Amino acid sequence: MKTDNGARQRIERVWLTEEACDIEAFRAEVERQTRLADYPHAVGCEKNVLIYDSGDLIAASGDAEGRRAVLAEICEALATGPGVAVFKRAFPDTHVIDAASHVFDGIIEEQHRSNTGGGDHFAKPGANDRIWNSLEKHCLKAPENFAAYYANAIIALVSEAWLGPNYQMTAQVNRVNPGGAAQSAHRDYHLGFQTSAVIEQYPAHVHRLSPVLTLQGAVAHCDMPLESGPTLFLPYSQTYVPGYLALKRPEFRAYFDEHHIQLPLEKGDVVFFNPALFHAAGNNRSTDIRRVANLLQVSSAFGRAMETVDRLTMSATLYPALKTLLAEGKLTETEADNAIASCAEGYSFPTNLDRDPPIGGLAPKTQAQLMREALAAGTGKAEFRAALDEQARRKLS
Repeated sequence: MKTDNGARQRIERVWLTEEACDIEAFRAEVERQTRLADYPHAVGCEKNVLIYDSGDLIAASGDAEGRRAVLAEICEALATGPGVAVFKRAFPDTHVIDAASHVFDGIIEEQHRSNTGGGDHFAKPGANDRIWNSLEKHCLKAPENFAAYYANAIIALVSEAWLGPNYQMTAQVNRVNPGGAAQSAHRDYHLGFQTSAVIEQYPAHVHRLSPVLTLQGAVAHCDMPLESGPTLFLPYSQTYVPGYLALKRPEFRAYFDEHHIQLPLEKGDVVFFNPALFHAAGNNRSTDIRRVANLLQVSSAFGRAMETVDRLTMSATLYPALKTLLAEGKLTETEADNAIASCAEGYSFPTNLDRDPPIGGLAPKTQAQLMREALAAGTGKAEFRAALDEQARRKLS
């Protein structure tokens, strides 16, 4: 069958292939300079990466108009800007970080005793330690510390900027011990976790969609000088649409190896980046630094998270801790809302609309709404758990 020129051009527009990836077109995308003037809330730009002072950013978000301006700036920085930003002193009280680190150390020690856990998507297993689903494990072991940790305003602000409301938090701890090997350069979930043969089956608009379904972040649990191997980034690489396929090719991997950047981080800093940004954890060349980061993978309400999380049990565990912290004035209502957003299911669907119909709106009540209403009403722990169980039962087919 003959294929005319127009049909061939349409095929090439819709179906991306590894073979068609063009290193010169890629260079034109990534060899740009970040103009600090384009990002008025940023306090600096280092190696093409935007730097924000978290206290200043939170203050600028103090009213509705200011918050919208901050959200818009962060969104564009991640989408069409460098694709990565560092939020200095996101955790001004690092005692919260230290307490969480103690919890994570205990989990890693138990993994060693039981010979469980570990592994990495993009590095050989061995010298490094990994806690999968650190979100749920953290919540169940130390709910008050979990509440203080995920009450964080910067985590909530950037998650909302990229994904909108009702996002789904997941997290994994990565501890790169001295001598720990670097990862290979990659893009992240969803398309970043597929082979070329599979990726090529998705039309181009899905290549554009994948990066807006998740957000990547990392909370620094210790000071991270360059010799400890903080994450390698290639700013602006997220803008190259065929990039999920390009990273399978040696010329693109070689370009990353030659041109990537690294920035040191301090305990309490948080870095967020577009999941389509070319990146990789670095090699820990130090002799005495266990580089620990809590890796945040935040999913859109409209996507599927990578990990299975028991949000019902988490919510039942977190609820009495939030109730106590609010009563003692240790958390504000906004901070409690932030913690709930990182714990409970914030989206109504999927559900069983026979048993769980929308009442007074277009969608049934969410787990997060149930939790907020219970806190406002002073509902007891047992009564709240019963309400969670009943809501979950209604959703079953």
